[in-house]
Formats: sequence, structure tokens, C-alpha cells
Amino acid sequence: MRLPFPTPGVALTPGAVLCLLVAAPLVAQEITPPRANRALVAPRVGRAHVITKAPVIDGRLDDAEWRDGEPFRGFVQREQSEGAPVSERTEIRLLTDGEALYVGAWLYDREPSGIVPGEKIRDVTLTNSDYIAIMLDTYQDKQNGFLFATTPAGIEYDGQIVREGEGGGVMQTGQNRAQAGAMGGFNLNWDGSWRVATSRDSAGWYAEFRIPFSTLRYGGASVQSWGLNIARMIRRKNEESFWSFIPRHFNLYRMSMAGTLEEIAVPVRKVATITPYVLGSATRDFVTQSEAKFPAEWGADIKYGLTPSLTLDLTYNTDFAQVEVDEQRTNLTRFPIFFPEKRPFFLENAGVFSAGTPQAVDLFFSRRIGIDNGTPVPIIGGGRLTGRVGSTTVGAMQIFTDDAPGGTQAGQSYTVLRAVREVSRRSRVGVMGVQRMTTDSSASYNRTVAVDGRLGLGDAWTVDWWGAATKTPGRTGNDLGYSARAAYTTRDWNNSLRYLEVGGDFNPEVGFMSRPAGYRFYDISFMRYVRKPEWAWFRQWNPHTSYRGYYGMDDFYQSGQFHIDLSEIEFSSGARFGPELNVYHEGLQQDFAIADNVILKPGGYDWASVGLDWSTDPSKDLSMVLRGDFGPFYTGTRNGGSVTVTARKGATISSSLLLDYQDVTLDEGAFTRSLVGLKAAYFFTPRIFIQTLTQFNNQQQVWTANARFGWLNTAGTGLFVVFNDGEQADSFFSWQRPRSRSLVVKYTKQFGTGG
Repeated sequence: MRLPFPTPGVALTPGAVLCLLVAAPLVAQEITPPRANRALVAPRVGRAHVITKAPVIDGRLDDAEWRDGEPFRGFVQREQSEGAPVSERTEIRLLTDGEALYVGAWLYDREPSGIVPGEKIRDVTLTNSDYIAIMLDTYQDKQNGFLFATTPAGIEYDGQIVREGEGGGVMQTGQNRAQAGAMGGFNLNWDGSWRVATSRDSAGWYAEFRIPFSTLRYGGASVQSWGLNIARMIRRKNEESFWSFIPRHFNLYRMSMAGTLEEIAVPVRKVATITPYVLGSATRDFVTQSEAKFPAEWGADIKYGLTPSLTLDLTYNTDFAQVEVDEQRTNLTRFPIFFPEKRPFFLENAGVFSAGTPQAVDLFFSRRIGIDNGTPVPIIGGGRLTGRVGSTTVGAMQIFTDDAPGGTQAGQSYTVLRAVREVSRRSRVGVMGVQRMTTDSSASYNRTVAVDGRLGLGDAWTVDWWGAATKTPGRTGNDLGYSARAAYTTRDWNNSLRYLEVGGDFNPEVGFMSRPAGYRFYDISFMRYVRKPEWAWFRQWNPHTSYRGYYGMDDFYQSGQFHIDLSEIEFSSGARFGPELNVYHEGLQQDFAIADNVILKPGGYDWASVGLDWSTDPSKDLSMVLRGDFGPFYTGTRNGGSVTVTARKGATISSSLLLDYQDVTLDEGAFTRSLVGLKAAYFFTPRIFIQTLTQFNNQQQVWTANARFGWLNTAGTGLFVVFNDGEQADSFFSWQRPRSRSLVVKYTKQFGTGG
């Protein structure tokens, strides 16, 4: 099919975009056999066997209680051979004693030497190893749920599934797939309180889970039915199989295709925990301080279940000293870079407060709280209420911050209110309100109100939409923003169309915007999946093309990108290779200082460049991810890219080296951008580890080092020792003077009925 895409500087009209979107599915219907999208198996139903004595969680599965459990069998492949039975014998049993759900997994393997254990660290990338995963839709709303998984290394992997993992965000220029993440559809950083153990022998490997009901949130009935699915990955074959079949064009978060766990008896006992911490540190800011300081802190988080489905969280003197530092990135645009939230308090149930278009117009972005231009701001405390009332998901948050160091920002009060109601199998509607107010002056405030929703039409069509208005003193212009996105996904096609408009005075101060307000955005993409099951080495060919255009409210063409990639290939090993052509437009209405003494003047700039994405098998001991861009750039050329090389030794040692180098030569001047990032980690056990991250960025002339020792207990609590060093530097090995140093020792422990 020939697609009439625009040339640089020419607007793509909404009518033309709509015609293109409608045409592609019609072609798909001609190509795809009628049976291709049918479910291959009947709906699955199972039960958990009731026991009176809990098994010992040691991964051996030799307790007598497991013998009477009903085996869950009949797993069906999603990859590599869609619809075929799992190639290795797989049996799962579920038990319950009224306090917890126990999962036993017998994962037999005729080639046990080929089992891939993966790294020995919590929340590691699952697809780089063998794994077993359990998805629980505890409200059976077929959209949201909990995920618990482990690998042969015995790690804990957990997260919250939101809207079936479909974030619907906008990947920004310069991002790779890893940096883009799930775009708001899966909260990996949620850490629940549960246990798992694994073992191996000559017949395969085994996993034993204990998931306390107090870790989960569910309805008020004493006997319930939940959505359930179970996935197994055999990494050396790149084979992923499910108990309740999921087609390959969907992922394991597809809760609307889960089976049913019937007659699960749950306790009415509510969660009640307190998690205090104590902290001692030595710090010095070499720019403003003549000597080191030795502050000590304490604080606590309280979690209390008002009902089994409604939880109140309180926090006092909130601290995040143990949180991983951000990985630096090179920026050749005139717009801000998105960095994800990593602080634990804001990560739990973060999906409840998600609204807007992730990474483009986030109506609430928790990193606006307690951070001022990259500098931490003391959080006095606050609270959060989340859960379900009937079929409505509700959330409320109130946080108070102190004055920022140096007086750059006065103390603030942040309020967020959210309600979402599921109206059918894949549809919902919600409302949201966000407010920032200075605590010593009610005249300084910002407010956002919004309504949003999703309409699921069958399994193929999804329509997401939102509309919002903001209120800021002194701004009287157009303060409205709205967006609609339609997506069509089948086993042969993945197409989408989006329109987004942001008024000139639209100002969600407690949100994130990828560029200043006052624009219209058009986004259209087509991707075709071509597969050859008879080729063992080949997973699929993904020819795709897309257009993205930003236009000012005065129709000025601000930015555009026409992307053509007709050669992207995914291999059965997990490797990927894809040269591409990108045609760019940038319209400048004022000077753009792209580097020191290199200033681009107002005007329109058009160029085309070649890109390359190449990654090798990520499960191997040595792997690589490469991104390159070569050719014209504004008034000159840009040649460079980034490469990350990862080396592992078993499940214990892991290291990676990131090299990002950009050589830019323009009529206005020449410059280079270089970024070096070195990671190293040693995992004594899944809960005891040392991790380091050392970085140098010549754009900021800063060298930084972060080293963390962790000895964890449940739910990410335990002992942390963290060292940070920042140096003014000319290169990775050439430091000029220190900027800051700190050593922090923090201990936190959870008490109560949290599991």
C-alpha cells in the first residue's frame, strides 16, 4: 500500500490522517485470515486448594500440602510458535490458608544446563532469563492487577498493572525503547511484601511463592472470583507460554484475556503497618560550605487499611536517600528531558493518579513535589488515600513541603484528587483535580481539573481521550488542553492516530510538558508484522512508518518528523536490527543556543538523516545495544550515537558501559557532546548487593559517582549505605575540583500486618 506522507514544511491535515488510519485496517482485513484473531482455547477456570498448615517457603515443593492441589496445566505459547503447546512440562498449584495465597511452580526442563538464571537483583528485566509470573486481577475489572514473578535466581519481581499496560505515551526524540519504558501502563517500582524461593535439579527448576492477602487490595466479599493468568518463559528458546492464552500482539498485562480463579476465600483483616527509619550522614557542598555537616534524621510511613479495598498512607519527614540516581542523557533539543519517578512513596499506586499523555502532557507528575530544579526540597509529610469504592477507583493525596534550600521556593501544599470508574470490559471514565498552593500565601496557586476516559471496542480498537483546564493567577488566555488517540492492534497490524491541542496559557505546574504550551500535535503511525514460523532464527519483520507534527496556534510549523523503517527485524534470540530514514523539520521563532557560542537563528530548518538501531541477545553474558544517527543536522551535520555494552558472570556479577558521542558541525560553529556511564554490581543474594554508577557529561562538565550497599528485608526496607561524589571535570578521568560529597547510612524496618 502506498502512503501519501507529507514533505518537510507541509502540514498533514486531520482529514488525510483519518483516511490513512481507516485504510490500513481494511488492507489488514484482506491480508489476515479470518481465524487469525480468534482465541485458541476456551476460557480457563481454576481454584486454590484450602489448607490448614502453611508450607515452608524454601523452593523445594516437598511439603505434603502441595500434593492435593489442583494442577494448572495446558499452557499455550505466545512466542515463538503462537498457539502451540508449551514445549516443556509445566505444572502450577495454588493453595490458600486464609492468610495468604501460595503458588507452587514445577518448571520441568529436558535441558537443565540451558536454564538462564538472570541477574540476582529485585525487579531485573524478566525477559533476559527464564521466569514464572502470576497476574492477579483482584477486582476482576479486566483492566488492572498485580504481577508477581521470579527467575531461577530467586529474585522478587513485582508491579502494578494499570489499564492493561497500555500507557499510550509519546516517545520523545532521542529516546531509545528502554528510556521510553511502558509510558505509564505498568508500575514496576511498586514493591509489595511477599516471599519467594527457588531450587534446581536435573529435571528443571521450581518456585514457591507466599503472597499475603494483606499485600493485595480486593473487594469486600468473603468469597470472591479473581482474574488470573500465569506465564512461563524458557529463555534459550525465547518461548513464552500462558495458562490463559494471549495472542502475540498483546503482552502479559492483557488482563481482559485472563482466566478465572474461583471461590477464593479472603480475610476481612485490614493491613496495618508502620515503617520507621533512622538516618545518619556526613555531607558537604564545596560551593557553599567551608566544612562538612553531620545531620541525623528520623521519620516514618504508616499504612492502614480502612477497608480491604481502601488504604490510607501517612508519611512524616519523608526521605529518599536510598533511591537510585538518574542516568544522565545528552540533549540536542531545546526542550526538557523526561526523567521517571523513583521515590517509593510516590510510586505505590502511581497509576491511580496518571492522567493525560505520558511524557508529553502529564497532568500530574510527582517529581514536581520535593524537587526544585534538581535540588531536593524537604518534605514535611502528608497522606494518600487509594483504593476502590464499589466499582470506582479513588485516590487522594496531600503533601506539604518546607522552604527550598537557599530560599528559591517557599513551602508548598500539593493536593491531588482522582476517581476512575470502569464501565465495561475495556472501557473507563475518570475525573481529576490537582492544586499547588504556597503555604504562606493563598494568592500563589495553580489548579488543574480534568476528565478522561478509554473506550475499548472489541480486542482490536482502543480510543483514549482527555480534556483539562488550568487556572493560574495572571493568565487569562486559552487555558484548555485536550487529546484523543485511536489505536488498532491485531496480529498483523499496530496502527495509531493522535490529535493533541494545548492552549497558550495551559499551565499544569504539578505536571510535565515536553514543550511550552500553545501548539497542536498530530501523530500517525503504521506498523506491519510479518512472520515466517518455518524460519527458526526469525521472529518477525516490522516495517513501519510514522509522522509527527507540532504546529503553533498561529499554524507556525514548530517541529516535524517523518520516520521510515522498512527493514527492522527481530530475531528469535531477542536481538534486533533496523536501519531507518528520518526527515526532520524544526521551526525556530527565536535564537536557539544549541551549545556555547553556537546560536541558530530564527527560521525553518529541514534535513534528512540515517539512523540505526541494533541490539544483540540481551540474555547472553555479553550483549550490546546501539543507536546511531548520521547525516545532515540543521545547517550542517551530526554524526554519532550511543552504545551500551553489558557483561555478566552468572547471576552474581553485572556491569555495563555506556558511551554516547555526538559530533556536530554547523555553519554557526562546531561542538561535541560526550557522555560516559559505567555501572558495576555484585549480588551476594537477591537481597544483599553492591551497585555503583559513575557518569561524566561534557554538556554540564560534571563527573558523578553513586555507590549503594543494600541489605534488604521485605518490601524494599532494610539497611542502606549510600556514597555520592560530584566533581567539576573536563573528562571522565580529569577532575578539576569537588562540588559535593555525602555518605548516608539509613535503616528502615516494617512492623505490623503487611505480610
